[in-house]
Amino acid sequence: MNQLALSDEILLSIDKPARYIGNEVNMIRKNPEDVSIRFSMCFPDVYEIGMSHLGIQILYDMFNKRDDVYCERVYSPWPDLHKIMKEQDISLFTLETQSPVKQMDFLGITIQYEMCYTNILQILDLSHIPFIATERTEDDPLVIGGGPCTYNPEPLADFFDLFYIGEGETQYDALFDLYNTMKAQGKNRQEFLREAAKLPGIYVPSLYEVTYQEDGTIASFQPKYPDIPTTIRKEIQMDVTDTTYPHKPLVPFIKATQDRVVLEIQRGCIRGCRFCQAGMIYRPVRERDVNMLKECAHDMLESTGHEEISLSSLSSSDYSQLPELINYLIDQKGNGVNISLPSLRIDAFSLDVMSKVQDIRKSSLTFAPEAGSQRLRNVINKGLTEEVILHGAGLAFEGGWQKVKLYFMLGLPTETEEDMKEIPRLGDKIARRYYEIPKEQRNGKCQITMSTSFFVPKPFTPFQWAPMCEKDEYLRRAKIVNTEMKEQLNRKSLKYNWHEADVTVLEGVLARGDRKIGQVLLKAYEKGCIFDSWSEFFDNDKWMEAFDECGISIAFYNLRTRSTDEILPWDFIDCGVTKSFLKREWERAQQEVVTPNCRMQCNACGAARFGGGVCLEHQN
Repeated sequence: MNQLALSDEILLSIDKPARYIGNEVNMIRKNPEDVSIRFSMCFPDVYEIGMSHLGIQILYDMFNKRDDVYCERVYSPWPDLHKIMKEQDISLFTLETQSPVKQMDFLGITIQYEMCYTNILQILDLSHIPFIATERTEDDPLVIGGGPCTYNPEPLADFFDLFYIGEGETQYDALFDLYNTMKAQGKNRQEFLREAAKLPGIYVPSLYEVTYQEDGTIASFQPKYPDIPTTIRKEIQMDVTDTTYPHKPLVPFIKATQDRVVLEIQRGCIRGCRFCQAGMIYRPVRERDVNMLKECAHDMLESTGHEEISLSSLSSSDYSQLPELINYLIDQKGNGVNISLPSLRIDAFSLDVMSKVQDIRKSSLTFAPEAGSQRLRNVINKGLTEEVILHGAGLAFEGGWQKVKLYFMLGLPTETEEDMKEIPRLGDKIARRYYEIPKEQRNGKCQITMSTSFFVPKPFTPFQWAPMCEKDEYLRRAKIVNTEMKEQLNRKSLKYNWHEADVTVLEGVLARGDRKIGQVLLKAYEKGCIFDSWSEFFDNDKWMEAFDECGISIAFYNLRTRSTDEILPWDFIDCGVTKSFLKREWERAQQEVVTPNCRMQCNACGAARFGGGVCLEHQN
């Protein structure tokens, strides 16, 4: 075992020292001397969150299958250790070999949500890597970003040498081969980046120039050299069956957020909800073959000792071979395996399945109507009607369930006060459906929990042009919902939670920001902002000071309705879905018109050019 980077004294003084020592089950061991590329894979949040992330598990497995690459991991040190590392000048290290991150060839950071951006700066700071990419030398690793937030990489552009846009399975081999070749030729960092920028899906921010109009909007976004591509098309793995998948995933030492085997059954979603970025950027839907999934499930359960398996997808009910897969897993249940089924639509089939795989008394049913009224559900293209919700809840109550969770958003485009009041009214209707069941057949009271988050417009969605609200307006809307809830007949069975509004405002700026936001991020980190997605650490006052000191207006990014002619910071990316389709959907939203899902008809979104998945079903 390698010498630990932290002394026993430090390990014993911090919370959960097992976060930092490596040596988990299925950890890959290699001799660093035997490889030509050392890659440090980072999830910029605490270990328990990062270890639950499937994308890192897939890439960790895939990279380490190469003899010439050793992929190691690093996570954000919790604030207690962060403080000690700063005070004692301890350099951030990888878990596998406890080596300084600064010694790696690459530092790969997966960027899953906007509120981890200051943690990316924490990783660079503790690794002793200059924040600004152009200030790095041959002694620093190449910093590469991936994940959904790279669909607008601009707020982070100054801090990354390169971004990989799209799905990781396709271009990393080419990138590593290029690196090996150029290293052997004695080429430098700049020469490598100039060549890497020509690979599909690779974006090197320092090779592009942005100019602005007087009103602050973008005037032009151009490559600095003629041999650098103007548009970067996302990478996509069209065959998700005959591809890499970890059969021996890492097993964390301490209880992770998702303490189970994760089986990704398909990619993409047919539904086309207008607020949902994942539903647009992961098009088209591609299913994994059921036999491959059975084999993976068997191997993963065997190699990890986990007793629970989670079927991961944006909408599991749309997976065409779901009954066969679930029946196979239920047969495995003889070995005591639990099955977790997020993102299932509630109907007779799913309730039958859940009654076989879950303890009904303990588990709750989840619906995500997203909006309280049918009018607003049509605006956002959420194909769930009140009738379907009440029917599903009724079946569930009759089957013995009594807990229901409902998820909504406040602040959606065109929302009225009436739409807000419909949220608790829908909760009340569900409770009424419960109390229609004869008393002797009920298990006491039902519990309906309604949660609202505030809507944040995301790039590559039809709502990317929509305005947001100010913090006080969001809270006013939550109060309307809360007041209306107290008017309901079954208020004793209803519970209402809402999200923090100041985090939403900030998330909005980071989601749709341009390069000017980078200076605010740096200023906020210098003021001590870190772990912003954790309410106990989030400090809104420091963020507001950072915006003021940089002279950056939040209103410019959040409060105006963008014109559909404006050059948006992410327009240089081709995500497969065309801008004309997004504009059409933005117009249909304002007309309250529903667009059918991809299985019902092709809506010509542009993803058919990838030549596969659900798009081909219409041609047969």
